Amino acid sequence: MDASELDYELPPELIAQRPAPRRDESRLLVSVRATGEVRHAVFRELPELVPPGTLTVVNDTRVVPARIPIDSPRGEVLLLERFEGDLWEALARPSRRLKAGRRYGAVELVEPLGEGRWHVRLAGEPAGLTPLPPYITAPLDDPSRYQTVYAAEAGSAAAPTAGLHFTPEVLERLDVERVTLHVGLDTFRPLQTARLEEHRLHGERYAVEPAAWQHIRAAERVLAVGTTTVRVLETLARGGEPTGRTELFVMPGFEFRRVDHLLTNFHLPRSTLLALVMAFAGVDETRRLYALAIEQRYRFYSFGDAMLLL
Repeated sequence: MDASELDYELPPELIAQRPAPRRDESRLLVSVRATGEVRHAVFRELPELVPPGTLTVVNDTRVVPARIPIDSPRGEVLLLERFEGDLWEALARPSRRLKAGRRYGAVELVEPLGEGRWHVRLAGEPAGLTPLPPYITAPLDDPSRYQTVYAAEAGSAAAPTAGLHFTPEVLERLDVERVTLHVGLDTFRPLQTARLEEHRLHGERYAVEPAAWQHIRAAERVLAVGTTTVRVLETLARGGEPTGRTELFVMPGFEFRRVDHLLTNFHLPRSTLLALVMAFAGVDETRRLYALAIEQRYRFYSFGDAMLLL
């Protein structure tokens, strides 16, 4: 599949710069894949839209304050994943002007890994800024709005954004199970190749309690909240261990074994996340739904609206 097939034109004003005033007031585009029916809803209606007998599975990772500014040269270090103790993998910029062995505030650069990635040593626990994506230029008044209300174990460099719409009230009306995938480089790294199949994933850490997986396996239907949840569930459905790393790359032609429905935000062009949605809904259908969302002025990306694929 050519990477160009994941392109689309988005008016810049549809890139959400701030979260909705209330989480569950986001808009929800609902698509019934079997019939092609589409309706427009509000997120708080989700429990009424999910078919009976559905288990909703969420990713309960917590975002760490991972953006650490550096002064000379002016740039930043973005922590991606803790290896052990005080050693992390990070993105650092301007990478070519940085020197191994140098300390920049709380961060010591240990060795370059290529593509702007470094091994770094961090003094203490992360105490940087909320790692908002670069397309969000407005300041975030309340950092908790870039966390899900069910966030638990810290470890992510970005939020699992489909979960940002949930409130405790919505959760109470659903049958919910949890998994954990710590969002790292794979989730937001754009495609680097002309062909989708040539793009390489670095892998992300996940963990699922055995009892939770038994609950998920036995469920009549499963609604995966977000692309990160999909990757965990489909990894385990293929014999993955309860705890490990997943390099599962979901693209058109993929056979889904445990995900029946998908709740997701609207994703960037040429992203592995959009490829996953196309795998689930179909390439042409995804293009149709995205065109409709643009026409109806839905809000896109991390703080944007959501889509429910039934």
